[in-house]
Formats: sequence, structure tokens, C-alpha cells
Amino acid sequence: MTSAATTSAAPVSRFAARLIQTRRQASMTQQALADAAGVHVNQVRRYEAGNAQPTLEALVGLARALHVSLDQLVFDEAERGPSDDLRLQFEAVSHMADEDRRIVKALLDGMIVKYQTKQMVGNLSS
Repeated sequence: MTSAATTSAAPVSRFAARLIQTRRQASMTQQALADAAGVHVNQVRRYEAGNAQPTLEALVGLARALHVSLDQLVFDEAERGPSDDLRLQFEAVSHMADEDRRIVKALLDGMIVKYQTKQMVGNLSS
């Protein structure tokens, strides 16, 4: 097995485990999930076995049927979202008045544009 095949197999197995766990938490059978998601039950079995990856359309159907977000279904818990040091700051911002939140968002947007511009200029220079 090549390293590319090994690399691509790991995300499928994490996804498969999350799908199984989420389906069981929803007290659904594979058939019930397949019916609710609009996919064939054999596809659900392949996803859970880690033998197939769902299309975006199938992912959306699975997430809707399980009443979870795509992030919950696709990403590990710590894989998305801010780091711990920023999480507390974002929580504090969420309690601010609307105008203050707009100012913080504008500041963040400006810093992100600045960072992305530096990255693009750096890429042009290399």
C-alpha cells in the first residue's frame, strides 16, 4: 500500500467511527439512516466500514437525517474552531453589545486581509 493510500484511509476510518457513534446516539438502524438520508443502505454500510467516502450530497443527507452539523459529522472535535487561548476571547466578544462585536469583527477582518496579502506577496516573491 502506498503512503497516499495510507494517508487517505485514516480520515475514512475516523469518519466511519463518528458516523456509527452518531447513528447509534440517534437510535437509528442503518436502514433507517439510509431511508432518511436518501441513500441506499449498502452505502451506509460501506461508509461505516470505512470502504467508501460519501459525496457532498450524501454527507448533507446524512447530517440532516442525524440532526447534526456537517462539522460534527466530518471533523474531530478539536479539529475545527479556535484554539483554547482564542476560545475565551471569542466567548467574551459574544457577550458584547452589537456595535462592539461589529468593531471586533472589522478588526479581525482587517488583520486577516493583512495576513493573506502578506502570504500572497511572499508567494509572488518566491
